[in-house]
Parts: sequence; C-alpha cells; structure tokens
Amino acid sequence: MKKMKTNKKGIITLGITAMLIVCCGILVACKKGKPAPDPTPADTGVKFASSAEVFPNPDRGFTKTFTIRTALDAAVLNTYRTNQNTTLIVRVFYLENYKDKALDQAKFDFIQADLTTIRNAGLKGIVRFAYTEDMAGSDAPLAIVLQHIDQLKPLFAANQDVIAFVQAGFVGAYGEWHDSTNGLATPANEKTILLKLLSAVPTDIMVQVRTPLQKQNVFGTNVAISQSQGFSGSDIARVGHHNDCFLSSDDDYGTYVNIPVEKQYVSNEALYVPVGGETCPPLGGYSSNCEQGRTQMKLLRWTYLNLDYYQPTLSAWRTSGCFDEFVRNLGYRIALVNAVLPATAAVNSSLKVDINITNTGYAPLYNKKNTSIILKNKTTGTYYEAPLTYDIRTCKPATTVAPNANIGESVSLSGIPAGDYALYIRIADQAPTLKNRVEYAVRLANTGTWVTENGGMNDLKSSLKIQ
Repeated sequence: MKKMKTNKKGIITLGITAMLIVCCGILVACKKGKPAPDPTPADTGVKFASSAEVFPNPDRGFTKTFTIRTALDAAVLNTYRTNQNTTLIVRVFYLENYKDKALDQAKFDFIQADLTTIRNAGLKGIVRFAYTEDMAGSDAPLAIVLQHIDQLKPLFAANQDVIAFVQAGFVGAYGEWHDSTNGLATPANEKTILLKLLSAVPTDIMVQVRTPLQKQNVFGTNVAISQSQGFSGSDIARVGHHNDCFLSSDDDYGTYVNIPVEKQYVSNEALYVPVGGETCPPLGGYSSNCEQGRTQMKLLRWTYLNLDYYQPTLSAWRTSGCFDEFVRNLGYRIALVNAVLPATAAVNSSLKVDINITNTGYAPLYNKKNTSIILKNKTTGTYYEAPLTYDIRTCKPATTVAPNANIGESVSLSGIPAGDYALYIRIADQAPTLKNRVEYAVRLANTGTWVTENGGMNDLKSSLKIQ
C-alpha cells in the first residue's frame, strides 16, 4: 500500500475545503429556517378531572337491611338515594309460618309487593329467605326447603331486574348456614340446597354463601375461580361471599379457619363474584378502626356494607373522618381518564373509540351493563345510540391491576343522519325495564360530566360532525 504524501499546502487546501463545506452547510440550514421540531407526541385527546364527590351508584355502597314482617314503606325507600346515597337494600323474607307446608299465594303477593316497591324507588334488593332469627329457633326440613325454592323460581325470574344478589339463606338462624335444627348445615345438604337455588335463580344473578369453606366444600376445590371462569355463567362462577361478622375478630366469628389463605382466596374470587355483609361487635380488643376497615375492604374487595349494624363501628368511622371515604370506595368507582375521538365521520361509516377509564373503588361491577356511545344532535336534540361490545365488569380495582382500562373499538354509525353531534358514554342496566331509568345508570367519578337526561349519561366533552 502506498503512503499518502502530505505537505503544508495540501493541509491548508483541505482545511479551506472543509471550512467551505461547513459554511455551505450553515448557509443551507439558514436558508431552510429553524431545525425540524421533535416528532409530535401521541394525541391524548380530551383529559378528564376525577371527582371526590359522594354520590349514589347502582349495585354498590352502604345498604339498609329489612327483616320486618310488614311491607316495605315506599316513602322511606324513596329517601335513601338522596339522603344516604343508598341504592341497595338487604331484604330478608322470613318463612316461619311455612316450615311444614308449601308457600301460598298470600306469601307470594307479599314478596312481590316488596320487590315492586324496591323497583319503584329506583333501588335493588339483596334477597335472602330464612325460617327463624332465633338462635334457639327451628328451620325447615330439607324437602320443604327444596319445595320452597322450586316455588320461588318464577318470582326470581319475574324480578331479576331488581335483584342484585341472592344470599343462600334457608339454613339455620337468620338463614346464615349454621345452627340448623333439621341437620341442614352439613356439606351434603348445603350442596343440595345451593345447587337447587342456583338452578332456580336466573343465570345473570349471583348467589352468596356465608363462608369461603362452604363454597369450597360444595364445589370440591379451594382454588379461586380464574379469569376464564369469571362471568361464564357456570355454577361455581356465580357464587360469592357474604360475611355478617366483618371486622369483629381475626377470624370474624369463625368466618375463616385458615385466615390468610382463605382471605386471599376471597380476594381472588372477588374479581368476579361479590363480597359484602355487615360488621359485628369486636372481640378481645380487636380494632375495627379506619385503617383496619380500609385494609380489609381493599383486600377482600367489598361491594356493600350494612348501614344499620354494628352502629359503634360505623359511628367511630364517622368521628374519625373515614366514613365518606368508604361511601365513595365500596364497590366500584370508575372514572374517565381521557378520550381520543375523531372530529368527523362519513354517513353510515364507523366511529373509532379510544377511551381510557380507571377504577379506584374496592371492587369491580358484577352485574352486566349495556355500554354505548350516545350521539346527541346539536340542532334537533335527537339521541342516537351506538352500542359498544366493551364489558364494564372487566374494569378491575386499581389495587391489583394496572389502573387504566381501555375502551378501544369501532362502533357503527349506520342509520345516523348527517349533522353535528355531542358525544356521551352511557352505562345502563341491561334489563329492558330499567335501561332508560337514570337511577340505574352508572355515573362516572369525574367533574362536570354527569347529565341526567336520556336515562343518565357521561359527557365525553367531544363533538362529531357526520357528513
């Protein structure tokens, strides 16, 4: 290889050449103007502010409990949503006069009247049947229990729109599956009763049992239901838990045997089945303070809690300042994060929806809802509904999964005429009887988005021009 020869002249020449190239580069750059900006970040669309406001939402929150033998008072029920942010009541129907015979038409009429009162008040009921509320009292023989469940099947079907959940009931004092005088509180009889009840209750309604071991014994497994099982409609996927001695002791009066294992089991299950109940008097110095309440409700994903019992615990929460926190967070609390929506679309085309939401509550929803985009014509005020396939029940609590859930799909605009539209998202009850009632629509926890028109909607703060 030949060596390159250089001299001072050559070096100077190369230097001048390099300088000319650099200068030309500068001149070209100056002629073109400023350097190109960094790439534009992805469009985040409309951003929404979350709200700490306390307000009622269906199928969740503090409940009122009724064990009375007289009819529900419509005037009283009508005040709950406004005065106590309550949308659920627990209705225990006692069948003490039917321990040895079939239910008669008078009893059916009584039950139906109460469920109608619940519906008229814009509430839902958590329903339980029992034969005694006396620990020394008697329940009914197995054959009578099964006969009564068969008789109640048409009533369950006729009122499935306002039945939030059914508690297994029938067995022992308070229908809480203990202290049966007829030997019903055995694994074999509990399995017979629960499977019969599941066959009588419409598939969309979930049933709750008193302890996690009782569910495990019925289905022969201590493994919590999985995502693939959740909301499948199978028997095991329809059974949740009610704890009627919550925050009373380490094992909650025997609700748990292997405490940490069974609590984790309930926590895993509660991504798909409901948990609720009531507090009891604490034992042995057990603390039911705010921190303990918060910790346990988050862990066990509580959806509802009795407002009537145990009052010293509830009063302490009010005094300590955490009561409203629990009002907000029992069950689901879903909010819009942001929405990216096109500004224009062609007639009979589709609308690409990209909406992020978050759930800061303790639990997901369990009852299926119909979610849709509502288009309101700005000139005529006419509403058009574009159904979404998104299942709002998949928006799980932020305590265990990534807080944002995405509603990303294209919805058909077929049949919607040209015009300027305001866009809303509506989360309505799936029952035709309740779909257009604002009391049963889900309000999202944002500032300035809730509107009560058209059965209750959440404003997406976006417009669409169809042309």
